[in-house]
Amino acid sequence: MSNEPATTAPTCYRHPDRNTLLSCSRCGRPICSDCSVDAAVGQRCVDCVREEGTQKVIPTGPRRTARATSPVTVGIIAISAGFFLLQRVQGANRLLEALVQSNPAIAQDGEWWRIFTAALLHSPIGFTHILFNMWALWVLGPQIERAVGKGPYIALYVAAAGVGGACFFHLGGPLLEAVGASGAIFGLFGVWLNWGLRRRNTMQGRAILSQMGFLLAINAAIPFLLPGIAWEAHLGGLIAGFLISEAWSRIRGPQTTRYRTLVGVLIAILAVVSVL
Repeated sequence: MSNEPATTAPTCYRHPDRNTLLSCSRCGRPICSDCSVDAAVGQRCVDCVREEGTQKVIPTGPRRTARATSPVTVGIIAISAGFFLLQRVQGANRLLEALVQSNPAIAQDGEWWRIFTAALLHSPIGFTHILFNMWALWVLGPQIERAVGKGPYIALYVAAAGVGGACFFHLGGPLLEAVGASGAIFGLFGVWLNWGLRRRNTMQGRAILSQMGFLLAINAAIPFLLPGIAWEAHLGGLIAGFLISEAWSRIRGPQTTRYRTLVGVLIAILAVVSVL
């Protein structure tokens, strides 16, 4: 008779050192989060996905609205749109000036919050800046929000914005100013890139890497084609998102959501400390 307690969780069939409560909905084998692939019903192990090939999701029952399934993403888009409209209202400039990332104000007056609040604003000249960022948020954000939960997702967004702002502060010019949610958006790119690399041996992982590689190549070229692009914030957000996702992948247990949120909070604090 084994001395192992009856309550011990089974281990992943591909990673025997990892306890897990997930199992493949087709073959029933225990799988960890790295070996889990979303399917129409439940999760599949990578071997079953290889055997089945491409799966088609057939929706059943009433469709849930985006507001119900991705409330944080929808909320961020609404807040960003609200601030964009406010930027176009005369008399609001004084309030908004306190939110812009001004490197001189951070360095001389210690106004560290600007590395975060700049993500609320976008260029008031035209609609291209805000439309691109909100489109990217809508494409990349909802699945991350559903996968990790609202708390960790908010922490990721704030932390990536902060690290992006910190990189712009350190790598940009000492007299420069910036606005935009690009650092936070590139944090989402970083999460997807990490997901793709961790699942690179699966069809899903290869598809993610192909899409992310194409999008990142375009965004890497934009600063050379258009002036005034804060590539420093893009780079910082991307790195933050990747590292946060990597940390998330190693957190398991009943307090997973709380610890995942804590990771984002700690990285946001490090961003603040780096500019003080």
